[in-house]
Amino acid sequence: MAVIPEPLIHLFATLGLFTTIYASTKVFLSILRNVNTFFLAGPLGLGTNPARQGKWAVVTGATDGIGKAYAEQLASKGMSIFLMSRSADKLKDVATQIGEKYNVETKTLAVDFCGNVDIYGRIKEALAGLEIGVLVNNVGMSYSFPQFLTEIEDVEKFLPNIININCLTVVMMSYLVLPSMIERRKGVIINVSSASAMNPSPMLTAYSATKAFVDFFSRGLNTEYASKGIIVQSVLPFYVTTKLSKLRRETITIPSPKTYVKSALLTVGLQDRTNGCLMHNLQAYVVDLAPEWLLNRVQMSLHTNIRRINLKKLEQKKAK
Repeated sequence: MAVIPEPLIHLFATLGLFTTIYASTKVFLSILRNVNTFFLAGPLGLGTNPARQGKWAVVTGATDGIGKAYAEQLASKGMSIFLMSRSADKLKDVATQIGEKYNVETKTLAVDFCGNVDIYGRIKEALAGLEIGVLVNNVGMSYSFPQFLTEIEDVEKFLPNIININCLTVVMMSYLVLPSMIERRKGVIINVSSASAMNPSPMLTAYSATKAFVDFFSRGLNTEYASKGIIVQSVLPFYVTTKLSKLRRETITIPSPKTYVKSALLTVGLQDRTNGCLMHNLQAYVVDLAPEWLLNRVQMSLHTNIRRINLKKLEQKKAK
């Protein structure tokens, strides 16, 4: 039996000690960061107050879910709200609700973000002259249910649309609001990504990849413009009760849009990259610990079952 040299034993012991200290410190700092963000930031005013960044908040995908919740929460802080979405009727209804409830000025622009770059000329004209303090890039689209890439119906239309809506919109809207923010040396851009951007999401592959783009773009842009007083935040929610998730019942791990956004706004100025609320941050910590092959296997199994159920429903509908 080979004898391990004593110096090597000491080396392994030292490495083990440093690894333990590093892991323990990482956990401790993570706990402190979450306590600071979700329990102390609000009462102590530690985060960034969006209302001090400028008069107007611009929100895309603003008629439902997380986008509508951001519009409402920012209006509750006294900000004027510029709402963008596809449906003019829905925009009018939401703008009226927000204006009457929070006594703030509202503007709307009906725009289809599936369109080509020509739409941004209209948007630039509509935003001209406004003191934009906050931009929330929330508009997005996903699959109707998990599918293999080659199974997607009307794929020639679907893939350009999901890339335009989820990626191009974030880049172009950021480009449009940055000049005035740079001039005033303040402003906040909040880009709503997804927890699916943290790891590949098989059978939602294109969606996951576009959300990973949003996350990387946000992180790069934040570093690029931090010296100019601008905050660019990447928000990566897990499940929230929205139309996109098709979930309706709020639980401790699945918050409503209002609950989620109220928490997520506490992180502005404290976390450049956040999952938005305490429970989602904890879920993200578990995901970070798990090996990618295990996450892929679990998601593949889950999405395969969801696909099977949805295909069965489609067959039943066709049979009627």
